Amino acid sequence: MSQIFFYCTLVLYGCATALYLGYLLHTTQGMATWASRLVTTGFVTHSLSTIHRFNSAGYLPITNMHESLSFFSLVIVGTFLLFVRKYKIAILGSFTIPLALLMIIASSSFPSAIHELNPALKSGWLWVHTTMAFVSYATFTIAFGAAVIYLIQQHFLKKKKFGALFQKLPSLDTLDDINYRCLTIGFPLLTVAIISGAIWAEKAWGTYWSWDPKETWSLITWFIYAALLHGRMTTGWRGKRAALLSVAGFLIMLFTFIGVNLWLPGLHSYK
Repeated sequence: MSQIFFYCTLVLYGCATALYLGYLLHTTQGMATWASRLVTTGFVTHSLSTIHRFNSAGYLPITNMHESLSFFSLVIVGTFLLFVRKYKIAILGSFTIPLALLMIIASSSFPSAIHELNPALKSGWLWVHTTMAFVSYATFTIAFGAAVIYLIQQHFLKKKKFGALFQKLPSLDTLDDINYRCLTIGFPLLTVAIISGAIWAEKAWGTYWSWDPKETWSLITWFIYAALLHGRMTTGWRGKRAALLSVAGFLIMLFTFIGVNLWLPGLHSYK
């Protein structure tokens, strides 16, 4: 049943992505409306797939690449739905839902069999550490989408190109506000994730920090977003500089989450 819901989700996200990308090229508001309906339905089926797998496995399904990529996709979509409800910016889906689709497609390429949980993972810290990390990563993904739209909007304004796409884009102030809001949510959550991970590591392996590749790159990611938040709060970093740093931070975060697991094996490597 979990796999049925999973593949229904994949189809729904795929159709929603097609409509959101089509919305970039056409002025029909109906495309955005249907895309929103499809992605909301996909979020429901995705949640059901995750809940069913949780019931079958007996633990939070984030312990291998299949599960973690799927869960990341789920949290991205959930976070997107919250932001789009607040800001009413449909075009944000054109830059974030394709990422969620790519995550779930990548998830489907990894083995989905349920295995016995590693003893080190049998801890309540699994919930605290991983959920904080995933939600922070999802908010950074939304910030990335807003930053890309910001850079596109700024380009149009600089070139004085005010076509159909320009009319759909929100104001630079709104996009900058979304970026900042994501940062103020995501950075504290990432901080909690790193601290709780260190406490968990001490209980599981006898040391708070071992400079494992995942730990090292998580710290690099933290420093990038810390610098961005500090710059915004003390020296007024806004606009293009903040957008570019959000893009850079997202790429580093993505490498921390996926690249490290695939290419830099360590204590945190997924199987």
